[in-house]
Amino acid sequence: MKTDGIILDIDGTLWNSTDIVAASWNEAFRSHGVTDTTVTGADLRSLFGKTMDAIAAAIFPTMEEDMRLAIMDTCTEMEEAALERDPCQIFYPGVVETIRSFSDAGRKLFIVSNCQKGYIELVMEKGSFASCITDHLCFGDTGCGKAANMRTIVERNHLKRPVYVGDTEGDREASEEAGVPFIFVSYGFGSVTACAAEIKAFPDLMTLLKD
Repeated sequence: MKTDGIILDIDGTLWNSTDIVAASWNEAFRSHGVTDTTVTGADLRSLFGKTMDAIAAAIFPTMEEDMRLAIMDTCTEMEEAALERDPCQIFYPGVVETIRSFSDAGRKLFIVSNCQKGYIELVMEKGSFASCITDHLCFGDTGCGKAANMRTIVERNHLKRPVYVGDTEGDREASEEAGVPFIFVSYGFGSVTACAAEIKAFPDLMTLLKD
């Protein structure tokens, strides 16, 4: 496949932070007096990829919106603190090396995620590849979902043949809405109904997207 821009998802595509995040979220729940709800890493693998407000609604469906969003604010604060403390040796095999190899070859890399503001920066810091990423956007930056943010990345970077690399049906749907071909990583959190291409390991992108 020929492309002039590789747009990347994070969770389930670059790394798996769900166990670390689940522990911090449960701590956040307790800090708000919520003792009858907990989440596991497996729970989060089925939720990640949605926007933060959608995740909050899924975890606390009967709670008032203001309260559940306040809890989620604490969740993100505690999550970021936990990830900052942790060495985060949770990148999938070959991810960091492949990102650096693409960058060294002059390939343009981008990140679009439904995460909170600051999460992409933390991921880039932990992987030491911030200099490899040309541009990035997330739900926390804009209040918009992946499709809209993908279109913004494409437009402001003048991309003609972008691709999006992700792991869920939501990623596929966002790619379709944005008019961007979707590459499915089969090792991630979900399954999809269709894709332009599929890879079984992140380094396979080097072969799939070779010049």
